[in-house]
Amino acid sequence: MRLTHWTPCPSLSHMLLMVSFLDSPTPEHHSLFEDIQGLIVGTLLVSLAVTFLQNSSLFTGQIAGLALVASKALGVPFSAFFFLFNLPFYVIAYIRMGLAFTLKTFLAVGLMSLWTYLIPSFLTISQLTPLVAAILAGVTAGSGLIALFRHGATLGGVGIVAVWLQDTKGIKAGWVQLGFDFCVFALALSFFDMHAVVFSLIGAAITNIMIATNHRRDRYIAR
Repeated sequence: MRLTHWTPCPSLSHMLLMVSFLDSPTPEHHSLFEDIQGLIVGTLLVSLAVTFLQNSSLFTGQIAGLALVASKALGVPFSAFFFLFNLPFYVIAYIRMGLAFTLKTFLAVGLMSLWTYLIPSFLTISQLTPLVAAILAGVTAGSGLIALFRHGATLGGVGIVAVWLQDTKGIKAGWVQLGFDFCVFALALSFFDMHAVVFSLIGAAITNIMIATNHRRDRYIAR
């Protein structure tokens, strides 16, 4: 008599979880699967943009850019300023946008940190001119941020305020971010090479114009 291995049937809770994960979402809401892939794709694209910038000795705008300027001016590590500058924005995210938005943003920041650590191990760029780097970084960062915005997340900082103002006041997120970037780049002129600032500004302008023209709450209603 031969004994066969018995495999227990999956529990009802496991089956329901799988069904809810794969179930078609309503037009107004993303499914869990859609949110996960949106965060992965969005952070991968922005991380690729960072790789383009780093290979051409350029930098970025937003809170990260402000932290870079402060770090260069005062000699304090970038990570300290980046952490401190972001704290009030996470408080705003929780109060104004809710717990789900805040948690997705934390997850997006974590994924971004992971990708930027791993990508240099798999991607080597031997030659990239500053202008091409700025254009590629602007397009990939813009596409990535749009994906994050549409799935209820940002990469922290001014993006939180920009999304909140667009959703509540109708002020386009791209213009809010672009205005802040102009202030950061004006300040950076005192500490960075002029050419690096100009090319970095081109990349930031492309990113924020893409967001302003492609991310509109009246055209994209899913959350």
